[in-house]
Amino acid sequence: MNGAQALVRTLVAAGVDTCFMNPGTSELHLVASLDDLPEMHGVLVLFEGVATGAADGFARIAGRPAATLLHLGPGLGNGLANLHNARRAGSPVLALVGDHATTHHHLDAQLQSDIETVARNVSSFVRSSASTAELGIDVLDALAAAVGPPGSVATLIVPADVSWSDGGAVAEGRSPAGTLGAGTAPDEAAVGNAVAALRSKRPAAILIGGRACRGRALDLAADLAASAGARLLCETFPARLERGAGRPEVERLSYLAEFATAQLEGLEHLVLIDARSPVTFFAYPGRPGDLVPPGCDVHLVAGPADDVTAALEALTFLLGVDHGVARRAVTEAPELPSGALDALGVAQALGNLLPEGAIVSDEGVTAGIFAPGATAGAPPHDWLTLTGGAIGQGLPVALGAALADRSRQVVALQADGSALYTSQALWTMAREGLDVVTVVLANRSYAVLNMELDRVGAAPPGPRARAMLDLTHPTIDFVSLSRGLGVPATRAETAEEFTVQLGAALAEPGPSVIEAVIPSIL
Repeated sequence: MNGAQALVRTLVAAGVDTCFMNPGTSELHLVASLDDLPEMHGVLVLFEGVATGAADGFARIAGRPAATLLHLGPGLGNGLANLHNARRAGSPVLALVGDHATTHHHLDAQLQSDIETVARNVSSFVRSSASTAELGIDVLDALAAAVGPPGSVATLIVPADVSWSDGGAVAEGRSPAGTLGAGTAPDEAAVGNAVAALRSKRPAAILIGGRACRGRALDLAADLAASAGARLLCETFPARLERGAGRPEVERLSYLAEFATAQLEGLEHLVLIDARSPVTFFAYPGRPGDLVPPGCDVHLVAGPADDVTAALEALTFLLGVDHGVARRAVTEAPELPSGALDALGVAQALGNLLPEGAIVSDEGVTAGIFAPGATAGAPPHDWLTLTGGAIGQGLPVALGAALADRSRQVVALQADGSALYTSQALWTMAREGLDVVTVVLANRSYAVLNMELDRVGAAPPGPRARAMLDLTHPTIDFVSLSRGLGVPATRAETAEEFTVQLGAALAEPGPSVIEAVIPSIL
């Protein structure tokens, strides 16, 4: 077999069965190998940023890596923003990047670039395969790095002649990639320090992130906080937060530094479980970037490479925590809205109609501010957020999540400005027949930047500055855009229209778009 065939067969044998791709000439032998192995699902996307974001969404739900196939350095560069988000999410992603044949490098052809330098920005592992015979081993090494823990982006560069040459072999002798590993055992000293802090009865909070936001780890963290009299917080943008009726209530740390400072004010101990010590997203004139209150001791108990559940089990055992003592959310649906449609009305309708087991990909930005509160008592569901802050994630992550579990309803809560970064994802949703309902929050503005323009201390903005954040002149027609990409779409301008359209979209299989025309909340 040639190198390309060996690569794909090694992936399938290792448990990787999905590859999001936008290939070019250097990758065509890898594309041709799909005909030999139907177990590998090749998913065509129209833009590399969709491929990388979809691989992130797939990993967040499946707990195992998908691959991407990108064309040379420019293709990798086009996908970089969502690889950045995947890195911040701790998602295992294998980025396969085609390269010129090794014999072609010295010619400095038009698409020649330093792929490794681009990849190092987001990757824990970067390697360029040098041998067809060793390509399978390179694949397994890259997968091991991606799976971790911590989960990460691993980039494997595959020269065209390594793909097309004979002499490839399926790499064997290792366990499949499977799901993310548990991690290293908790550090006894770190656990002991946290136990002492929580026993002190001084004002304390437990800040969770990553894997601590779901499953048994989330239950343990909630019970620990309740028993110790500590506040339970989670990071501002968790990769995947399990929430809804019957699940622990978790307060997310605010995006706005002023609000986050108020949340943390007065704390003397902050216990970190798979979360970073909190900082502001940006620097602001005359304001500190570190959000930890003065005099507060920070205790890192479990990081991205550690066994989060084992660390929490140790804490709860040493503190004698009774399981189930934390408050769980109760079933509660907001009333359906009426009248003129606004951001609150969208959130109320979503909270009333969201089905059990749904996955929400939230890139609502400012217009989505009411959605978490309105859905707190909805049936159990997962909430996926903008982990790295690079907009254009919402639609690709929804696409990947829907492919990871076709049995679940996916809702993409999508700001209009960031929707345009990766609107090509809609075409792939249609092509794959995915059950994704996209709600475009059309306030026709980069509203978050209008807010930040006032907060960063810039001169009072005039009409020319405001025009750079305005999405009218012309107004974007998301209904026509969506239909042109093969996805049925409607527009809602009243609360009643939106409720009817959302209910119909949730009841109908396949993708759909609702353009919710709302005023800005700012």
